[in-house]
Amino acid sequence: SLGIRVDAELLSALSKELDAQMTGMMQRLYALAGGEFNLNSPKQLADILFNRLGLTPIKKTKTGYSTDEGVLTQLASQHELPAEILAYRQITKLKSTYVDALPLLISPRTGRVHTTYHQAVAATGRLSSSDPNLQNIPIKGPMGPRIRAAFVADPGYLLVSADYSQIELRILAHLSQDERLIEAFAGDGDIHTDTARTIFNLPAGEITPAMRRAAKTVNFGIIYGISAFGLADQLGVSQTEAKRYIDEYFAHYQGVKRFVEATIAKAHAEGVVTTLLGRKRPIPELAGATPALRSFGERSAVNSPIQGSAADLIKLAMVKIHDRLAHEGLDARMLLQVHDELVFEVNPKDLEGLKVLVKTEMEGAFPLSVPMRVDIGAGPTWADAH
Repeated sequence: SLGIRVDAELLSALSKELDAQMTGMMQRLYALAGGEFNLNSPKQLADILFNRLGLTPIKKTKTGYSTDEGVLTQLASQHELPAEILAYRQITKLKSTYVDALPLLISPRTGRVHTTYHQAVAATGRLSSSDPNLQNIPIKGPMGPRIRAAFVADPGYLLVSADYSQIELRILAHLSQDERLIEAFAGDGDIHTDTARTIFNLPAGEITPAMRRAAKTVNFGIIYGISAFGLADQLGVSQTEAKRYIDEYFAHYQGVKRFVEATIAKAHAEGVVTTLLGRKRPIPELAGATPALRSFGERSAVNSPIQGSAADLIKLAMVKIHDRLAHEGLDARMLLQVHDELVFEVNPKDLEGLKVLVKTEMEGAFPLSVPMRVDIGAGPTWADAH
């Protein structure tokens, strides 16, 4: 790859800041735990959570009780310590994976970091990247933008970020041919408010931001084959309430219901699912020995054509953009692909030309039944452009 410039000084300052933050967090963890312990020892942590604090164990492993992320997330509603440990682990991981690792990956020859893209690793057909893995920088929380701020343009240039808006829901509308979903996108309405109106049975004016957030979780949950249990867990509502949301959703978007059922039935019959451009993914889990494995297979059967088609579209757009950039002589280059987003470096004189070119090719990559939308931003750093 052409690589992207990284501000090593900014990362070094961020590393020191995180060190101080982690020291403070450790003191708070020891106080909550009633004494010092080795944060990297699952055995000591299990002893504190389940013996000293008397929390209810959730999952057993060969060596005792599990303290993995899922367990800690469930325990977080009962006590502060598990939530604090999750936050501590996340910061430790970000610090080692990005803040401390990125400066070591800067090429002495180019002064840039060159990630490696893999075409054939992710089963759904998405690109994956390594050294550094740029696909895992968090979007939510304060640290994502702080890390993105360290990715900078060459002096005299700008970074441009172009991001598909809700591409997977738009692909769902196209694949399912659900009339209401197509109508919502065609009218350029707000799909999450639309779903909120359905599941809460209220007019648009009475939908609160919290209701819209719940509807957003339902919308994206449907794509990933979420269960009432999973949705209840994510939203902090009862399973009965979560099941009601899902039932209301399918009563409103009947085309999606038909699509989900037909996709699962076809995947059972053929053992594979197919993306918009005909790329196939086998789903052996559908013939799995346990119900858990089979339901994982069903979720993959629904999600893979959607996520895989999104991957197809962005790759089509990348090929066309690459060709046009070379052809039209713009002083711009494509640097990164992160899921539904492309990042470019451009001479400010060609910024408007690049925006038009990128928007045209991304939005027109493949004719769907609903319009595609691309949001574009520009700035000196990836955080400013994103």
